[in-house]
Amino acid sequence: MISGLTLKNCIISGANALSNRRAEVDELNVFPVPDGDTGTNMSMTIGAARAELAKLPDDCTVERAAQTAASAMLRGARGNSGVISSLLFRGFSKALQGKRTADAADLIHALEMGVENAYKAVMKPTEGTMLTVARVASEEAAASGITDEAELWAFVCESAQKALEHTPEQLPVLKKAGVVDAGGQGLCYIFEGMRSVLVDGVVIQAAEAAEKSAKLSTSGAGKGVYADDLMKVEDIKNGYCTQFLVNKNPDASSKKLRAFLESNGDSVVVIEDDEVINCHVHTADPGKIVSHALQYGYLTNFKIENMHEQFLARQAQGEGLKKQAAAEAAPSGEFTYAAVDNDRAFGFVAVAAGEGLKDIFTDLGVDAVVSGGQTMNPATEDIVAAVQSVPARTVFVLPNNKNIIMAAEQAQGIADRAVVVLPTRTIPQGITAMLNFNQDESEHENATNMMQAADRVATGLVTFAARDSDFDGRKIKKGEILALENGKLVSTGSDITKVTYRLARSMCKKDTSFVTVISGCDVSEEEAERTTALVQAKCPAGIEVSHIAGGQPVYYYIISVE
Repeated sequence: MISGLTLKNCIISGANALSNRRAEVDELNVFPVPDGDTGTNMSMTIGAARAELAKLPDDCTVERAAQTAASAMLRGARGNSGVISSLLFRGFSKALQGKRTADAADLIHALEMGVENAYKAVMKPTEGTMLTVARVASEEAAASGITDEAELWAFVCESAQKALEHTPEQLPVLKKAGVVDAGGQGLCYIFEGMRSVLVDGVVIQAAEAAEKSAKLSTSGAGKGVYADDLMKVEDIKNGYCTQFLVNKNPDASSKKLRAFLESNGDSVVVIEDDEVINCHVHTADPGKIVSHALQYGYLTNFKIENMHEQFLARQAQGEGLKKQAAAEAAPSGEFTYAAVDNDRAFGFVAVAAGEGLKDIFTDLGVDAVVSGGQTMNPATEDIVAAVQSVPARTVFVLPNNKNIIMAAEQAQGIADRAVVVLPTRTIPQGITAMLNFNQDESEHENATNMMQAADRVATGLVTFAARDSDFDGRKIKKGEILALENGKLVSTGSDITKVTYRLARSMCKKDTSFVTVISGCDVSEEEAERTTALVQAKCPAGIEVSHIAGGQPVYYYIISVE
């Protein structure tokens, strides 16, 4: 029989085993861009359980050990691989409810429930992944007839390893790269760490300390510093956030309108389609803006907000937000949060990295920005803390990265208010989604319209190869510049500027109106302006090109094409 202490030590040992080989799992990521974070995400997820299990008394039950691990992993889940790991252990916990000890049959049932729980949560499960490794191990364990717990788990590890070795036959991309599935490998390391306790009686020790979680920040905030601490209300010169739609006259020129807005304000965003021009500007005189805009068509969907009042209100919330940033120091599962304001229907949380991007999202109405993105996926608890800080009945969450969507979705079952996750996969999608929010529409109407608008945005990324690889028929050297269009590698090169303007030019279609070049933290202002000018020169006539200093890591440039 397995005691609570044994199960506690098993999970701690599994967490340490993965932590010690985290970098190896990261290196298994097929795509050569610097997002090799499967091992890191899984390690930090189960590492959250390790920290909580260490606090349990040695006489705990298997039920309590499993529940403690599952609860901590749910809150600490990062990235898709981390979320799936947490779901496996959540099912494990359900199967051990009411159990003081566990036998081999209980372990088999726990594996089965874990697999069932994980498969249910994934909309389109792909075979050849960590889901397959877990499922095969569970099925073969159930068919084995083994009744000794240690012998059973040794068999589980063997079955999982065999399933892992078969993943390249199930996913051609793995076979072409000559690797096994990264998530499956991480799971095998966890299982092996558990095996060390059950078979050898040895808890594998961690070779290094666990990483700190991503921190919640507000506009302009970073590394625990809040923008509201650094400025005064009188610093806001263009004090009215003004948004509206122009239902265009036949001869309306969005370029001329944009030029007027830029000469009479800042934080200008103008998006055009066949029928309307969506405008956003910070200005000292909204009446002047609205009066001028009337010559381009009739106006609807007005939203004018006094940013001085917003600033003072944000200051009043400052202490609460700072407490959220320190949430990980509080006992697990406890959050300091803002009470729901029943007079406020909607609020917003977005994930972004880079001071410029955080400022943009805050300007567009986002209440709290969680620091995160590629290579630094925030935990579910970070997203929950942000949601809890927003005093609204319903909070929309924009993950802005495909590897953060599942972690955001887990927040829906934890937060004390309604959470709507808009599955935005890129920063440009998130920006466009916010521009299409309408206060007068319902939750469902907004969710539909915002995502429909986001899906029309094409995203280009310029980054570097994190490792040598042979990807999709291309031999790629570490450090080579990569161009991606909507997640697909389209070209490589050695010159960042050339790769950028060629990517932007290739993304332009017949109906393209706007290209926005978002520069990262590794690009100087002069370089960014020069690159933007070249993009304008190389793109077809009639397309307006603008530049935003996003300050994001990893990507030299993010390109938005609409």
